[in-house]
Amino acid sequence: MNLSERLLAIISFVKEKSIVADIGTDHGYIPVYLLENNISKKAIASDISSSSLKKAEDYVGLKGLKNDVETRSGNGLDVIRPYEVDTVIIAGMGGHLIIDILENNFKKAETINNFILQPMVASKELRKYLYEHNFTIVDEKIILEEDKYYEIIYAKWGKEFIEDEIYYEISKILLERRDLLLKDFIENKVLQIDEIINTINLETSEKAQMRIDELLAKKTKYKEVLSLYESY
Repeated sequence: MNLSERLLAIISFVKEKSIVADIGTDHGYIPVYLLENNISKKAIASDISSSSLKKAEDYVGLKGLKNDVETRSGNGLDVIRPYEVDTVIIAGMGGHLIIDILENNFKKAETINNFILQPMVASKELRKYLYEHNFTIVDEKIILEEDKYYEIIYAKWGKEFIEDEIYYEISKILLERRDLLLKDFIENKVLQIDEIINTINLETSEKAQMRIDELLAKKTKYKEVLSLYESY
């Protein structure tokens, strides 16, 4: 199985000899890869969908890894016990759902060291939640796959101060690293704002004008971040 660039980027944050829970595993590709490549000692592949979990069970069986990859049916962190794993992967779902998974089992989450999170949407809200709940973002990656950007967050426990709310939306780590793809990512956001404004301009209501003002302010912040990018 040749994994996608997105899945390989997620895997790149997993430490050697770790014990991993892949929440929402779908086909089970990540846990199988971790064991086949001697990255993890053991993995738990879980999914709330019985059909998805069946795919994972079949794939794990095909690879002869039933002793090392355990499949479990259930919701979020309900499927694991405190201190059972040191790393959790929650990928391929919305940022709000990832927040719910962490929030619904917060005491259990406190027994886990490493969090590898890949929101499909609402990355801003997820970062804000992490920073406000005693997580620190250790590293990030951004991947462009089939014309879609994917943001991958590696977080641990620890307090961190954010000086500007724009960094909830745009990774300060990637900014300081001058990640080439981040520049394209921000420029794409500017283009999206321009497209929205052009649509709203067809309207003349006061509410529409307020929305335009909000978008222009956001565009200004994006431009400021781009200027910072060039200065690093």
